[in-house]
Amino acid sequence: MQYVKFDHANEKVSAIGVGTWKLGKNPKAELQALRYAISNGVNFIDTAEMYGTEGLVGSAIEGTDRKSLFIATKVSPHNFHYSDVMRACEASLSRLGTDYIDLYQLHWPNHSIPISETMSAMEKLADEGKIKHIGVSNFSVGELQEAQAAMKEHKIVSNQVEYSVFVRSIEKEGLPEYCRKNDIAIIAYSPLARGLISKDSDSKISEALESIAKKHKVSAAQVALNWLVSKGNVIPIPKASSTEHMKENVASTEFTLDASDIAEIDGTANRRRPIGGVFRPLLKKNAAWSRIMTKMNSKNAKTNGAEIGEK
Repeated sequence: MQYVKFDHANEKVSAIGVGTWKLGKNPKAELQALRYAISNGVNFIDTAEMYGTEGLVGSAIEGTDRKSLFIATKVSPHNFHYSDVMRACEASLSRLGTDYIDLYQLHWPNHSIPISETMSAMEKLADEGKIKHIGVSNFSVGELQEAQAAMKEHKIVSNQVEYSVFVRSIEKEGLPEYCRKNDIAIIAYSPLARGLISKDSDSKISEALESIAKKHKVSAAQVALNWLVSKGNVIPIPKASSTEHMKENVASTEFTLDASDIAEIDGTANRRRPIGGVFRPLLKKNAAWSRIMTKMNSKNAKTNGAEIGEK
């Protein structure tokens, strides 16, 4: 497994992490997959209170050297008031079974709550040692700048956004350039385009992936993940609900794309909308939806987690 620098403190994380969004349907198999990843050098695992998978991650890391891991989670936007952030963090710590979080992220912008109030709570958590790094998710360049300006001492070290060979809207927004210039890591969720890479066989992107995969004797999905890693400050976090799928993801850094491969993928024109599509501005104005999703996923986690003794 390759490792990359995460922040100015020279902390290293695996070049490919593990995402846990939409896990929970088969917790036993998912737990085995997570443990396989950890035992094979993956130290970056991402979850969120909204996902209902923090308990699953807690079970996966139990008995592992905590200092060797980089655990990231997120506070839901309906919990962005100061006291709610503090309470949400304590709940996440409990579900994860750890006394600190490596990367605590704002899950989506919430324009109905002053960002200064939210960032004040995040800085307090960092000062107390309950979180080591502060990140955001689904933030535009302008929202990133506003959040950073609201902080007194700490720095935003990452922005988690949807990014894949099919979903490239952040490039048009100039987000990769801004993050690179400001030493902000891009954490790419849904890096396999929500399964589209394995389903789509007619587009120019798919043709390019298949051709390059054949050349390197790997899979199209591995090429798609390797392409993201080649960007330098991008860390893809694909999910895997089985050990077999996890093995494929973990092996995605075991080859190197050459300049012509990267240029071929870069030049493809097929594009898809990110999650939320045209409704993204509405999702950022009102966080009622996040409360509903968090409660729903939490309920599912309690039911499914009983099979593995989830915390």
